[in-house]
Amino acid sequence: MKKFVHGARFTPKSYSDDVEAKLQHYRREGYRLPQRHLLRTPEQMAGIRESAKINTALLDYLSENIREGMSTAEIDHMVYCFTTDHDAIPAPFLYEGFPKSVCTSINDVVCHGIPSTKEFLRSGDIVNVDVSTIYKGYFADASRMFLIGEVSPEMRRLVQVTKECRDIGVKAAQPWTRLGDVGAAIQEHAERNGYSVVRDLCGHGCGVKFHEEPDVEHFGRRGTGMLIVPGMTFTIEPMINMGTYEVFIDEDDGWTVFTADGQPSAQWESQILITEDGNEILTE
Repeated sequence: MKKFVHGARFTPKSYSDDVEAKLQHYRREGYRLPQRHLLRTPEQMAGIRESAKINTALLDYLSENIREGMSTAEIDHMVYCFTTDHDAIPAPFLYEGFPKSVCTSINDVVCHGIPSTKEFLRSGDIVNVDVSTIYKGYFADASRMFLIGEVSPEMRRLVQVTKECRDIGVKAAQPWTRLGDVGAAIQEHAERNGYSVVRDLCGHGCGVKFHEEPDVEHFGRRGTGMLIVPGMTFTIEPMINMGTYEVFIDEDDGWTVFTADGQPSAQWESQILITEDGNEILTE
Protein backbone atom coordinates (compact mmCIF):
# COMPACT_ATOMS: atom_id res chain seq x y z
CA MET A 1 0.00 0.00 0.00
CA LYS A 2 1.46 3.33 -1.03
CA LYS A 3 -1.02 6.16 -1.27
CA PHE A 4 -4.80 6.44 -1.37
CA VAL A 5 -6.15 8.92 -3.89
CA HIS A 6 -9.79 9.93 -3.88
CA GLY A 7 -11.23 10.26 -7.34
CA ALA A 8 -13.40 13.38 -6.90
CA ARG A 9 -12.87 15.84 -9.73
CA PHE A 10 -11.87 19.42 -9.09
CA THR A 11 -14.48 22.00 -10.10
CA PRO A 12 -13.25 25.57 -10.63
CA LYS A 13 -16.56 26.89 -9.24
CA SER A 14 -15.79 25.46 -5.81
CA TYR A 15 -14.44 28.84 -4.67
CA SER A 16 -15.74 32.39 -5.01
CA ASP A 17 -15.22 34.87 -7.81
CA ASP A 18 -13.30 37.02 -5.31
CA VAL A 19 -10.79 34.23 -4.77
CA GLU A 20 -10.47 33.73 -8.52
CA ALA A 21 -9.81 37.44 -9.02
CA LYS A 22 -7.11 37.43 -6.34
CA LEU A 23 -5.50 34.33 -7.85
CA GLN A 24 -5.28 36.05 -11.20
CA HIS A 25 -3.79 39.16 -9.56
CA TYR A 26 -1.10 37.23 -7.67
CA ARG A 27 -0.31 35.17 -10.77
CA ARG A 28 0.37 38.36 -12.73
CA GLU A 29 2.57 39.56 -9.87
CA GLY A 30 4.69 36.42 -10.14
CA TYR A 31 3.78 34.75 -6.86
CA ARG A 32 4.17 31.00 -6.46
CA LEU A 33 0.62 29.64 -6.32
CA PRO A 34 -0.71 26.21 -5.37
CA GLN A 35 -1.91 24.03 -8.22
CA ARG A 36 -5.67 24.16 -8.69
CA HIS A 37 -6.21 20.54 -7.59
CA LEU A 38 -4.88 21.50 -4.14
CA LEU A 39 -7.88 23.82 -3.58
CA ARG A 40 -10.52 21.54 -2.13
CA THR A 41 -14.03 21.26 -3.47
CA PRO A 42 -16.97 21.42 -1.03
CA GLU A 43 -17.32 17.65 -1.40
CA GLN A 44 -13.68 17.13 -0.54
CA MET A 45 -13.86 19.51 2.42
CA ALA A 46 -16.81 17.57 3.82
CA GLY A 47 -14.99 14.27 3.41
CA ILE A 48 -11.80 15.54 5.05
CA ARG A 49 -13.82 16.91 7.99
CA GLU A 50 -15.40 13.49 8.57
CA SER A 51 -12.01 11.81 8.55
CA ALA A 52 -10.72 14.49 10.92
CA LYS A 53 -13.53 13.78 13.40
CA ILE A 54 -12.40 10.16 13.67
CA ASN A 55 -8.75 11.19 13.94
CA THR A 56 -9.47 13.63 16.78
CA ALA A 57 -11.71 11.14 18.59
CA LEU A 58 -8.87 8.62 18.37
CA LEU A 59 -6.42 11.03 20.01
CA ASP A 60 -9.00 11.76 22.72
CA TYR A 61 -9.34 8.01 23.29
CA LEU A 62 -5.58 7.63 23.59
CA SER A 63 -5.42 10.58 25.98
CA GLU A 64 -7.77 8.72 28.32
CA ASN A 65 -5.91 5.42 28.13
CA ILE A 66 -2.18 6.02 27.69
CA ARG A 67 -0.31 5.17 30.89
CA GLU A 68 3.04 4.38 32.45
CA GLY A 69 4.13 0.78 31.94
CA MET A 70 2.30 0.10 28.67
CA SER A 71 4.27 -0.89 25.60
CA THR A 72 4.19 1.17 22.45
CA ALA A 73 2.84 -1.95 20.74
CA GLU A 74 -0.25 -1.61 22.96
CA ILE A 75 -0.71 1.93 21.66
CA ASP A 76 -0.47 0.60 18.12
CA HIS A 77 -3.11 -2.04 18.88
CA MET A 78 -5.47 0.58 20.33
CA VAL A 79 -5.02 2.77 17.26
CA TYR A 80 -5.70 -0.09 14.84
CA CYS A 81 -8.80 -1.29 16.71
CA PHE A 82 -10.32 2.17 17.21
CA THR A 83 -9.73 3.16 13.60
CA THR A 84 -11.12 0.01 12.04
CA ASP A 85 -14.07 -0.01 14.46
CA HIS A 86 -14.98 3.34 12.89
CA ASP A 87 -14.82 1.90 9.36
CA ALA A 88 -11.59 3.75 8.68
CA ILE A 89 -7.99 2.80 7.86
CA PRO A 90 -4.83 3.78 9.77
CA ALA A 91 -2.93 5.67 7.07
CA PRO A 92 0.62 4.85 8.28
CA PHE A 93 0.10 1.08 8.01
CA LEU A 94 2.34 -0.16 5.17
CA TYR A 95 2.70 3.39 3.85
CA GLU A 96 5.97 3.18 1.90
CA GLY A 97 6.76 0.11 3.99
CA PHE A 98 6.07 1.52 7.47
CA PRO A 99 5.12 -1.58 9.49
CA LYS A 100 2.67 -0.20 12.08
CA SER A 101 -0.53 1.85 12.40
CA VAL A 102 0.92 4.75 14.40
CA CYS A 103 4.20 6.53 15.13
CA THR A 104 5.31 6.57 18.79
CA SER A 105 8.33 8.80 19.42
CA ILE A 106 9.85 8.91 22.92
CA ASN A 107 12.29 11.49 24.34
CA ASP A 108 15.14 11.89 21.81
CA VAL A 109 13.11 10.33 18.98
CA VAL A 110 11.99 13.23 16.82
CA CYS A 111 9.40 11.32 14.78
CA HIS A 112 8.51 8.06 13.02
CA GLY A 113 9.19 5.87 16.03
CA ILE A 114 8.02 2.31 15.36
CA PRO A 115 5.85 0.70 18.08
CA SER A 116 7.40 -2.36 19.73
CA THR A 117 6.51 -5.02 22.29
CA LYS A 118 9.95 -4.32 23.82
CA GLU A 119 9.50 -0.58 24.33
CA PHE A 120 7.63 0.61 27.44
CA LEU A 121 6.50 4.02 28.67
CA ARG A 122 8.36 4.94 31.84
CA SER A 123 7.94 7.71 34.37
CA GLY A 124 9.74 10.82 33.13
CA ASP A 125 9.19 10.08 29.44
CA ILE A 126 7.64 12.42 26.93
CA VAL A 127 6.07 10.67 23.95
CA ASN A 128 4.61 11.93 20.71
CA VAL A 129 1.76 9.84 19.28
CA ASP A 130 1.13 10.63 15.62
CA VAL A 131 -2.11 9.23 14.17
CA SER A 132 -3.44 9.50 10.63
CA THR A 133 -6.79 8.29 9.34
CA ILE A 134 -8.26 7.39 5.96
CA TYR A 135 -12.05 7.53 5.86
CA LYS A 136 -13.85 6.98 2.55
CA GLY A 137 -10.69 7.99 0.72
CA TYR A 138 -10.04 11.19 2.70
CA PHE A 139 -7.06 11.79 4.99
CA ALA A 140 -6.66 13.37 8.42
CA ASP A 141 -3.44 13.76 10.42
CA ALA A 142 -2.47 15.01 13.90
CA SER A 143 -0.20 14.29 16.84
CA ARG A 144 -0.08 15.06 20.54
CA MET A 145 2.54 14.92 23.25
CA PHE A 146 1.96 12.91 26.42
CA LEU A 147 3.78 13.32 29.73
CA ILE A 148 4.36 10.02 31.52
CA GLY A 149 4.56 10.03 35.31
CA GLU A 150 6.97 12.49 36.93
CA VAL A 151 8.37 14.55 34.09
CA SER A 152 11.14 17.09 34.75
CA PRO A 153 10.36 20.82 34.54
CA GLU A 154 12.81 21.12 31.64
CA MET A 155 10.97 18.50 29.60
CA ARG A 156 7.58 19.98 30.49
CA ARG A 157 8.74 23.37 29.28
CA LEU A 158 9.93 21.91 25.97
CA VAL A 159 6.54 20.28 25.42
CA GLN A 160 4.69 23.48 26.30
CA VAL A 161 6.79 25.74 24.06
CA THR A 162 6.42 23.27 21.20
CA LYS A 163 2.64 23.41 21.57
CA GLU A 164 2.87 27.20 21.51
CA CYS A 165 4.93 26.95 18.31
CA ARG A 166 2.21 24.86 16.70
CA ASP A 167 -0.47 27.35 17.78
CA ILE A 168 1.58 30.31 16.54
CA GLY A 169 2.05 28.57 13.21
CA VAL A 170 -1.68 27.97 12.88
CA LYS A 171 -2.40 31.61 13.70
CA ALA A 172 0.11 32.75 11.06
CA ALA A 173 -1.40 30.56 8.32
CA GLN A 174 -3.84 33.11 6.94
CA PRO A 175 -5.21 33.45 3.39
CA TRP A 176 -3.04 35.51 1.02
CA THR A 177 0.02 35.34 3.28
CA ARG A 178 3.08 33.17 2.54
CA LEU A 179 4.26 29.84 3.89
CA GLY A 180 7.51 31.52 4.88
CA ASP A 181 5.49 33.63 7.32
CA VAL A 182 4.40 30.45 9.10
CA GLY A 183 7.91 29.05 9.35
CA ALA A 184 9.38 32.35 10.51
CA ALA A 185 6.79 32.76 13.28
CA ILE A 186 7.50 29.26 14.59
CA GLN A 187 11.27 29.63 14.39
CA GLU A 188 11.23 32.98 16.18
CA HIS A 189 9.26 31.60 19.12
CA ALA A 190 11.34 28.44 19.43
CA GLU A 191 14.69 30.23 19.30
CA ARG A 192 13.49 32.97 21.63
CA ASN A 193 12.98 30.20 24.18
CA GLY A 194 16.39 28.65 23.60
CA TYR A 195 15.31 25.74 21.37
CA SER A 196 16.01 24.75 17.78
CA VAL A 197 13.68 23.83 14.92
CA VAL A 198 14.27 20.63 12.98
CA ARG A 199 15.15 21.49 9.36
CA ASP A 200 15.03 18.09 7.67
CA LEU A 201 11.32 17.38 8.21
CA CYS A 202 8.23 19.48 7.60
CA GLY A 203 4.47 19.70 7.48
CA HIS A 204 2.65 18.85 4.27
CA GLY A 205 -0.51 19.02 2.26
CA CYS A 206 -3.00 16.40 3.43
CA GLY A 207 -6.59 15.56 2.65
CA VAL A 208 -6.96 13.88 -0.72
CA LYS A 209 -3.57 12.20 -0.35
CA PHE A 210 -1.58 11.39 2.78
CA HIS A 211 1.35 13.59 1.71
CA GLU A 212 1.11 16.14 -1.07
CA GLU A 213 2.11 19.72 -1.78
CA PRO A 214 2.87 22.07 -0.22
CA ASP A 215 5.86 21.38 2.02
CA VAL A 216 5.28 23.41 5.19
CA GLU A 217 8.64 24.20 6.74
CA HIS A 218 8.78 25.32 10.36
CA PHE A 219 11.61 27.80 9.84
CA GLY A 220 12.19 30.45 7.21
CA ARG A 221 11.82 34.07 6.19
CA ARG A 222 8.70 36.16 6.08
CA GLY A 223 7.44 37.13 2.64
CA THR A 224 8.80 33.98 0.98
CA GLY A 225 7.36 30.69 -0.19
CA MET A 226 4.08 29.61 -1.72
CA LEU A 227 1.04 31.86 -1.35
CA ILE A 228 -1.54 30.47 1.08
CA VAL A 229 -4.89 30.28 -0.70
CA PRO A 230 -8.44 29.48 0.48
CA GLY A 231 -9.22 25.81 -0.07
CA MET A 232 -5.79 24.46 0.85
CA THR A 233 -5.50 21.80 3.57
CA PHE A 234 -2.15 21.10 5.19
CA THR A 235 -0.49 20.17 8.46
CA ILE A 236 1.54 22.34 10.81
CA GLU A 237 3.71 20.06 12.94
CA PRO A 238 6.84 21.70 14.33
CA MET A 239 9.52 19.42 15.74
CA ILE A 240 11.39 21.38 18.39
CA ASN A 241 14.66 20.15 19.93
CA MET A 242 16.20 21.04 23.27
CA GLY A 243 19.66 20.95 21.67
CA THR A 244 20.83 21.03 18.07
CA TYR A 245 18.37 20.91 15.21
CA GLU A 246 20.42 18.19 13.52
CA VAL A 247 18.92 14.70 13.31
CA PHE A 248 19.69 11.27 11.90
CA ILE A 249 17.67 8.26 10.75
CA ASP A 250 18.21 4.86 12.38
CA GLU A 251 20.09 2.72 9.86
CA ASP A 252 18.53 -0.52 11.09
CA ASP A 253 14.84 0.30 10.60
CA GLY A 254 15.15 3.15 8.09
CA TRP A 255 12.39 5.15 9.80
CA THR A 256 13.13 6.30 13.33
CA VAL A 257 14.50 9.85 13.46
CA PHE A 258 16.70 10.74 16.44
CA THR A 259 18.23 14.02 17.60
CA ALA A 260 21.92 14.08 16.72
CA ASP A 261 22.99 15.03 20.26
CA GLY A 262 20.62 12.77 22.21
CA GLN A 263 18.70 15.70 23.66
CA PRO A 264 14.87 15.44 23.83
CA SER A 265 12.51 16.58 21.09
CA ALA A 266 8.80 17.41 21.07
CA GLN A 267 6.14 17.78 18.38
CA TRP A 268 2.51 18.86 18.13
CA GLU A 269 0.56 18.59 14.89
CA SER A 270 -2.68 20.01 13.54
CA GLN A 271 -4.29 19.89 10.12
CA ILE A 272 -6.01 23.05 8.92
CA LEU A 273 -8.25 24.23 6.09
CA ILE A 274 -7.61 27.71 4.74
CA THR A 275 -10.84 29.68 4.42
CA GLU A 276 -11.56 33.04 2.81
CA ASP A 277 -11.41 34.82 6.17
CA GLY A 278 -8.91 32.75 8.18
CA ASN A 279 -8.50 29.05 8.80
CA GLU A 280 -10.41 26.13 10.25
CA ILE A 281 -8.60 23.72 12.57
CA LEU A 282 -9.54 20.24 11.42
CA THR A 283 -7.44 18.16 13.84
CA GLU A 284 -5.54 18.90 17.02
